[in-house]
Amino acid sequence: MCLILFSYQAHPEYPLIIAANRDEFYKRPTKDLYLWPDSPHILAGQDAQEGGTWLGITSNGRFSALTNVRETTSPNEVKSRGHLVVDFLRDNCSPETYLREVAKNHHLFKGFNLLVGDNQALFYYSNREHRIRELAPGFYGLSNHLLNTPWPKVTRGLTLFKSIVAENLSDIALFSLLENVDIAADHLLPDTGIGMDSERFLSPLFIKSEVYGTRSSAVILKEKTGNIRFTEKRFGPQGIRLGSSSMVIHP
Repeated sequence: MCLILFSYQAHPEYPLIIAANRDEFYKRPTKDLYLWPDSPHILAGQDAQEGGTWLGITSNGRFSALTNVRETTSPNEVKSRGHLVVDFLRDNCSPETYLREVAKNHHLFKGFNLLVGDNQALFYYSNREHRIRELAPGFYGLSNHLLNTPWPKVTRGLTLFKSIVAENLSDIALFSLLENVDIAADHLLPDTGIGMDSERFLSPLFIKSEVYGTRSSAVILKEKTGNIRFTEKRFGPQGIRLGSSSMVIHP
């Protein structure tokens, strides 16, 4: 499962700071971070199976990210959740207006958490909470339940993330945080119906095995000037390093 740690309007030089892990089956085809040829203002990786993405940003400051909601049963999905991110990045409507349209069709998707923002505001919506929220300046953590749900990886991640942002902000420090493989104590684990062994396996910030794990880690730093640096590191089975990409886009 995935993790997004972010600060919004909480740093004097960087109004948006993101540290995120994407967890997925290693066999699922994925394109590395790149500027999309059909939408060259979009910088994101891509799910090559369905054509969507989990995290992306544009040259004009639009940002979106998605995590799935962990569920043991869920309805059949009519549309791929990754297109919720892409559709916002390609649009020019306000984040709130976009989420109102998403909410009208929430039943077409399996459980999801969606962040959408521009240079004026940042919003959050989950089709399992079904409430559009404008986010105030501050620090947030999102895994595979609702925003700031105190799962161990969220609480541990936020504690370390806040310290880095306040005292030692750098790509190196944020990527080190994202590679944390500590397994949470059993008494801290949630009960999401998947069994204790699976809860333990999914509890670290960074997950690795032969078939499923953290496929990529991403750090996004958006400056007050509007300049955006997006760095991605990619991993294979058992966390083997596969490569990295870093790009800067300007407003």
